[in-house]
Amino acid sequence: MLLEDVMPGNLHHAQEWLRQQLGPGASAGAESGGVTFVSTIEDAVREADLAIDCVPDELESKLEIFCLLDRMAPPRTVLATPSTHLSIADLASCTYRPERCVAIVAEASSLAEGARTDILLRTTGSTSADTVVLLTRFWTRLGFKPAFELDPAEAAIAER
Repeated sequence: MLLEDVMPGNLHHAQEWLRQQLGPGASAGAESGGVTFVSTIEDAVREADLAIDCVPDELESKLEIFCLLDRMAPPRTVLATPSTHLSIADLASCTYRPERCVAIVAEASSLAEGARTDILLRTTGSTSADTVVLLTRFWTRLGFKPAFELDPAEAAIAER
């Protein structure tokens, strides 16, 4: 797993926190607990199968990161974004890979605290079966039970 942040201080803080969590035997190098810390988005997504952003849940921020990831990541990379109110269909339509875009519908605090065992993923009508399989495997390995729902904006159109 690769972790990147535009603020070097945030990366250092995450690295120190992870070292403390792993205990005194943790490596002092750039890799800790299976996490490699990188300084650029290009390095983070160069060979990624899945890219999850952590920008604020605001349209401008999400559009900016999706366009950046879409440009830098390989075509196979799934773009996932935590969002409770933005339409993944709208975000996906701004990429060259709408079939590989999903929203993670969960509060970050719930995920961090491990309070949830289920995770809701919001898809579009064009989400590929490969995307669903990759996300199911990823979240299951982390101990979550993934569930999928169609983006409400697309579901409303389908009902008309």
